[in-house]
Amino acid sequence: MLGRDGAGVAADGDDALPPRTAQWLEDFAAHLAHERGRSPHTTAAYRSDVAGLLGHARRLDGADPPALDLDVLRSWLARDRSLGRSPATLARRASSARVFTAWSARTGRLPEDPGARLAVPRVPRHLPRLLSQEQAEDVLLGSQAAVQAEDPLTRRDHAMLELLYATGIRVSELAGLDLPDLDVERRVVRVVGKGDKQRAVPYGQPAESALQGWLAYGRPQLCGPSSGAAVFLGARGRRVDPRVVRRVVHEAVGREPDAPDIGPHGLRHSAATHLLEGGADLRSVQELLGHASVATTQRYTHVSIERLRRAYQQAHPRA
Repeated sequence: MLGRDGAGVAADGDDALPPRTAQWLEDFAAHLAHERGRSPHTTAAYRSDVAGLLGHARRLDGADPPALDLDVLRSWLARDRSLGRSPATLARRASSARVFTAWSARTGRLPEDPGARLAVPRVPRHLPRLLSQEQAEDVLLGSQAAVQAEDPLTRRDHAMLELLYATGIRVSELAGLDLPDLDVERRVVRVVGKGDKQRAVPYGQPAESALQGWLAYGRPQLCGPSSGAAVFLGARGRRVDPRVVRRVVHEAVGREPDAPDIGPHGLRHSAATHLLEGGADLRSVQELLGHASVATTQRYTHVSIERLRRAYQQAHPRA
């Protein structure tokens, strides 16, 4: 990946890219961040993929910048396939390449857009693993029971679990919450999602109670000069790391017998599915989750249908 000082890029074991190629990549990253408004995480993912593509192209002809055509794109993906990359990874990299070549053609860096003719590998659709409503209830009750009055971390962990399940927000959105983002009177949390899009998500009384306990008795014990306005803090008083949130969710779910091994995204899947099962309409769930397309939200209706089908097959005498 391109260093912050603008020096060369290394990706997938490639050597540093030469100056003109590295600048090409840096200009693309700047376009994503400043013109397209992509998040730092998304920009880094695109840049890593394209760095690998440019490194592959450079090995083929050694030029600075290297030539890019359809054959180069296909050979790059074929190389990744031979290395055992998953279909999802191949599809993501193909998508990154297409965005890059389209931008390069528009800005005159390529004579034409070879990515327009690149087929994106099909990704098998797997239904997400999730908790049943009873399992989710048991996980949260177990988390509440583990809260110790003198231990701020158990209060924090319970509040994070309750808020994740109550709102279905992403782990990055939870970790990025600041105190002004909480509207405690209306029980609404404001989050900044993908593409820097803001949305307001309501939460219920159990999450409110857990948050109040954390903010009143847990957070003050960890708060320090480096805390800023972060809602959730780590053991050293800094903003909580998303990796810590993932560990907390895995451990809490792991204590529930027969529950699937899921992380925060699985909790998000569970919340969305339980909303639909409870009668929420698809558009409302789309807005709550911050999905750009309703097609993304529709996968949760498939989950509900599959669970209904399994119950039918197990219970109906003529299934």
